Amino acid sequence: MKNSIYITLFFITTTVSCQKSIPLFDGNSAFNHLIKQCELGPRNPGSNGHKKALEYFLEILNPLADTLFTQSYIETMPRTGEKVDMNNVIARFNTSASKQIMISAHWDTRPWGDRGSSIMEKNQPILGANDGASGVAVLLELASILKENPPKIGVSLVLFDAEDYGSSGNSWTYCKGSQYFAKNLPIPFPAYAINLDMIADKFPEFYVERYSYQQNPGLVLELWEKAEELGLTAFKKQAYHMIFDDHVPLYEIAGIPAIDIIDFDYPNEKTNYHHTQKDIVANCSPEGLSQVGTLMVHHIYEQK
Repeated sequence: MKNSIYITLFFITTTVSCQKSIPLFDGNSAFNHLIKQCELGPRNPGSNGHKKALEYFLEILNPLADTLFTQSYIETMPRTGEKVDMNNVIARFNTSASKQIMISAHWDTRPWGDRGSSIMEKNQPILGANDGASGVAVLLELASILKENPPKIGVSLVLFDAEDYGSSGNSWTYCKGSQYFAKNLPIPFPAYAINLDMIADKFPEFYVERYSYQQNPGLVLELWEKAEELGLTAFKKQAYHMIFDDHVPLYEIAGIPAIDIIDFDYPNEKTNYHHTQKDIVANCSPEGLSQVGTLMVHHIYEQK
């Protein structure tokens, strides 16, 4: 009986010790990054908010990353024909590690709405609190953690530009930043990529996205099972939407086995603020950021 008690206590002690070695992810701090981005206004390509956001990202990431650089290119806006400077932002940590992974999100916002109560609403740029700022918010918070707690593996945090100005019904007019990245890979080929998008819903539900399961089923199962183990209840181990996002060009063009963590029903199946003027801070919360960020931290720091 004493031996059993000893073994149990030893197990609890070692479990707590292991948990302490995993840094904590602060969802509220990440949410503050979401707010700061939105305070710059819409970040659609060519806008003043777009320029200020790039400055904001570089200012934050420069003292944190082992290596920081932009991947610049020019894209032609589909409605105006205007040529606009675009920049993917790449922040790398532990560049000499044999295993390299990447975690990405897009930082631009939609130049116009797809739905609205008036033509004026449809023609106005979207603030993109969820669709644009949320994934980046988690990446910026991860950068601070990676700086303070150097990982055993190499991690590249990639902020894609020009994801969201495509024409509805034509998937490959979207995700221009990830397409350029995949065609001109600026980092060593990563083992896989995890893309984060629309993760700040007040009622987060992260179902398995179908392209993701096709492209990297092993990673999908690993992450969703880890989420279940951690009690991250927003993660649902069930396939749902099939969404063309930045993970698709990474796989189709560069062969990177990439997946997407996304909550497309924002806030639910019946009502969706995606690509509307209601994609604002008031309709977001730190909860999804906290759960996704916690999963990313465990995934990174539990690597052997």
